[in-house]
Amino acid sequence: MWIKSLRLISILIGLLNLLVVVLGGIVVAISFPGCRPHKVLPVIVVSFFSAVRIGTMIGLGIAQEATAKIITQNSSETQVLDAVIRQHRRVTYKAWLWWSRFAMVVTVLQILGAFYLIVNVATYVSEDAHFSTKCFVGGFPLSRAWKRKVMLSFLVTACCIAFLQCCAGSDVLRWRFYYASQDDAWKAHYQEIFDHGIREALCCMGRIEYLTVIEDDEVYSVAKLLGDLVAYRASGTGHLELLTGLALLQKHGQASKSSEHFVEAPVEHLQAALAFHKFAEAAYTGPLLDFGRNPFVFPCVWLHRQGVLTPWTRKRRPTLDGDNWLRGHAAAFINFLNLPSEVLRRGRVRQKKCEAAYFIVVLHELRTVVIAIRGTETPEDLIIDGLGRERSLTEVDLDGLINSSFIHPSVKKRVKSSFPHFGHSGIVETARDLYTQIEGYPGDESQSGGFVSSLLGVGCECEGYNLRVVGHSLGGSIAALLGIRLYGKFPNLHVYSYGPLPCVDSVVADACSDFITSIIHDNEFSTRLSVGSILRLRASAITALSENTQADTTLILRLARQFLYASKNNSIELEPEPAKSSTRSSKVRTKSKSLASMTGMTEDKTMSISRVPI
Repeated sequence: MWIKSLRLISILIGLLNLLVVVLGGIVVAISFPGCRPHKVLPVIVVSFFSAVRIGTMIGLGIAQEATAKIITQNSSETQVLDAVIRQHRRVTYKAWLWWSRFAMVVTVLQILGAFYLIVNVATYVSEDAHFSTKCFVGGFPLSRAWKRKVMLSFLVTACCIAFLQCCAGSDVLRWRFYYASQDDAWKAHYQEIFDHGIREALCCMGRIEYLTVIEDDEVYSVAKLLGDLVAYRASGTGHLELLTGLALLQKHGQASKSSEHFVEAPVEHLQAALAFHKFAEAAYTGPLLDFGRNPFVFPCVWLHRQGVLTPWTRKRRPTLDGDNWLRGHAAAFINFLNLPSEVLRRGRVRQKKCEAAYFIVVLHELRTVVIAIRGTETPEDLIIDGLGRERSLTEVDLDGLINSSFIHPSVKKRVKSSFPHFGHSGIVETARDLYTQIEGYPGDESQSGGFVSSLLGVGCECEGYNLRVVGHSLGGSIAALLGIRLYGKFPNLHVYSYGPLPCVDSVVADACSDFITSIIHDNEFSTRLSVGSILRLRASAITALSENTQADTTLILRLARQFLYASKNNSIELEPEPAKSSTRSSKVRTKSKSLASMTGMTEDKTMSISRVPI
């Protein structure tokens, strides 16, 4: 079975490595006793690495076959994987990944060995251009032509094989031989790859606990979703071919235009959105915001914003959940807004699963309470972004639309009659947790009387004040869902979402348009990047590629490169569409070559990757 499943390039690489070992042995054998050992060392090193590479290919092939077999045996989506099978699959994949990485290390060593060999050749040639020396690199007299041919063949083969392996990759066997067109097998395969990759990336960011998790967690859910998106391999389409299809779509302008239109927000809402944007921006209290604004001196700027240079003011800063000893995140938020410390009443920067960082500010001069929700900045935020499966919205989630006396009866009727409604799973869970933090009770979320009510309630400090909820990207989507839930109790509420992710369906978006305003920058891709849009884009790209009968290998490479490095002048300008967190939006007209220009409108079931304002 191994012979049939071997890649042709793997067979070629194996034979060339074997040739290097044989030629190296011949060169070493004919070098003695006329040469010193250190002159033969480059040949020995290169030959040794080639032998190690052959052994690595054998071990990698065994691990790859074991990985493919365990996937094909347990790839059905209808089968619930128990803990034993799940652990066995993870161990098998981990073994294959480590073999692959070891093969990459060997490839790097072979390149260094070839470079070492060339340097020694150049050194000896420069010392004696007529080759009169008795030892020439390999250490043998050059009196016979066949010895020179052996040495030159060794040099050429050793140098070529090192760089050929960089282009060929580490895989020895063909995955398609085992998976063929099994959609479930390809999904499970890429699911495991993404699962290991995400966990190791989180470990590098200091989240070591994710490496030891066996049961299905949020990382597993994200990896499963990403694996589903790469399932086009089951149709025989490669990654470069998909990029070629995208380039063909871009070249011929085959992307579908949205049938919906923007609903322009009133001028007063746009002016208010401009005024409150600084609060959404200030919520990024980590180094990411400063890195975007000051890429060269951002450590100094961030430390200054964290109040490191003024430690004597520590006790005057408010205490936030999860803040450091210096209360630096509170200082960063206040310093960015240039406000006194007493305006910041509550907040959280420490995050766990599906938790958002937030800040609550009281502005007496404006008679306004502001809730600023941070967007994507930490690994936990990225996981929330990736939890893009649909989640059912309950009547409690839509309390502000169903039970509010300020919503028109026809709107209520439409929302109730169109149940069930769905939203972005990660955003829905995070909004529920945030509501519990600021207004509900952990034991019973249906109860009220939390922190926000203690500020805005009858007879309280901020009675009659306006409530504004703001956030950018991920924070904007969480703000929208939080605002929908709070609107029934706080009719003076208005939400300003800047570049929000798709988070609810169109019915809910239309219903909340009176008190939620989303600000979208023209064709900003993150506001339209959903599971539905990606699947439609993938299908359109594959269709465009199949309809192009002249798509040979050269054209595929050229178009894929064109898509990856296309300039703004070659972009397709389509009519953008508002994000689903609100139908009342503002569009800023700038030319863009973003993915949104090809995906069209966002569907109900959404997943997106967010951006931080820079």
